[in-house]
Amino acid sequence: MKKLLFTAFLMLSVLSIHAQDTPQVEAPQLEFVMQLKVTLGESYSVGDTPRGKRNVVPITGGTFEGPSIKGTILNGGADYQMGSADGRTEIEAIYSIKTDDGYYIHVRNRGIIATTRNEQGQPSFYFRCAPQLEAPANSPYSWMNNSLFLCAPGFSAGFRGIVLNVWKVK
Repeated sequence: MKKLLFTAFLMLSVLSIHAQDTPQVEAPQLEFVMQLKVTLGESYSVGDTPRGKRNVVPITGGTFEGPSIKGTILNGGADYQMGSADGRTEIEAIYSIKTDDGYYIHVRNRGIIATTRNEQGQPSFYFRCAPQLEAPANSPYSWMNNSLFLCAPGFSAGFRGIVLNVWKVK
């Protein structure tokens, strides 16, 4: 019995010490940067490829605005989508934006759209991206070159296109 009590005491001591050694980790904070309202052209399918079904959605323009940035989305980019039979689509949108004060910023936005079912069998939708923003080094937007961003779809009544909200990871 003494051996059993000693073993239990030892185990509790180890667990207690381990719990004290585990650091409390804070989640990163997000800071809203901008909302993009992207206009789209007619999509087309490249068809089934060895990697999946390839679709292309032309980006024809739009606008963006945030607390310290505003401008237009330039025509000529595209959203390249690779769909799989399980409801997952990998996206990579490549385009440029121009700020109202005349700076061009290159955008490469990669992400996942997944339509699946949750544990209860209910439909589930996931859409998140991680845009990379490349701004001129000598511009007021050079901070974008050394930042990570996340984005998710948003909604705007009456807008025909896609709305994306972008946050900087602090």
